[in-house]
Amino acid sequence: MKTKARVIAFYLPQYHPIPENDVWWGKGFTEWTNVGKAKQFFKGHYQPRVPADLGYYDLRVPETRKAQADMAREYGVEGFCYWHYWFGNGKRLIERPFNEVLASGEPDFPFCLAWANETWKGFDHGLKNRNTLIDQLYPGVDDYCAHFNAVLPAFKDKRYITVDGKPLFMIYKPLADAEVKVFMNTWRKLAKENGLNGIYFVGHHNDLRNKFVDIAMSGVDAVNTTRLNNYIINHRSFFNKVYTRLSKVFLGAAAAYAYSYEKMSKYFIVHEEDKQENVFPSIIPGWDHTARSGKEGLVMTNSTPVFFEAHVKETINLVQSKEPEHRIVFIKSWNEWAEGNYMEPDLKWGKKYLEVLKKQVFK
Repeated sequence: MKTKARVIAFYLPQYHPIPENDVWWGKGFTEWTNVGKAKQFFKGHYQPRVPADLGYYDLRVPETRKAQADMAREYGVEGFCYWHYWFGNGKRLIERPFNEVLASGEPDFPFCLAWANETWKGFDHGLKNRNTLIDQLYPGVDDYCAHFNAVLPAFKDKRYITVDGKPLFMIYKPLADAEVKVFMNTWRKLAKENGLNGIYFVGHHNDLRNKFVDIAMSGVDAVNTTRLNNYIINHRSFFNKVYTRLSKVFLGAAAAYAYSYEKMSKYFIVHEEDKQENVFPSIIPGWDHTARSGKEGLVMTNSTPVFFEAHVKETINLVQSKEPEHRIVFIKSWNEWAEGNYMEPDLKWGKKYLEVLKKQVFK
């Protein structure tokens, strides 16, 4: 059965213990630790979130990874985009799940990589302070070559997702440092030298950080738009802004930073940008950062399959005028449970979000 779009879902590999997490958060920490301790901060706040079909899995288990891939394929996802962490000087984190997928050949399900080139701060990752946990560094060409050589086996794997014959590689922050351009130029050269047609770089765009046009002109081949905060930044009325300030004083921060999915989702797409051939929009099923950051986390309230379907339909229809190879839509995300941002079944909605996706994606 053919699909109307190439749906690629971001995939978080944080669900297994590593020594660094043991030091920063306590022995045995995984993303489930944050998910399990989440609290309800206001009436109607959907917390905690409990996984259904796949349970509280450990990504070191091959059967879990296969079950995820089988489920994603059944409901119209072409492949996973694994978050990839290379902090410079060869330092990597939470790389084991993808490394095992690559080495074992299983699951037989397409994939690509997204370089999360970002310094980790405590608050963003569940601590009460903003101390730096690990810095993102750009040490120079020798490190970029080492990074390329580490990723090259993945690029040459038959499962790796390509665009225009080139392996797709996303950069989370293409404007983070002037060295990112040096990095891309180095990789393009190395790709040719190693028998590849090049690298298809996709720059991630989040409205809080940089302007769309700046990312489009940064040297990437395409832009992935994720306008999670477009409504908050650009479309709230004066009354809404005043209400937010008053809510913070009288109802608490969590209620103040809560906005309805129905309102926010109307601004996830900007047609004049997303209809461009080299722009890949995002589908966002929901958001709730309080599991990580506590009562100051942004919350989308009342995300339902009905509102989600309207968003999916608009996004899928938008890319139909593009060449089939470029009808790419990213799902943010497959399994970001501590951000309330996932497609995997939970106890409240089961597979309803997946069923909506399947209905809109398959021809």
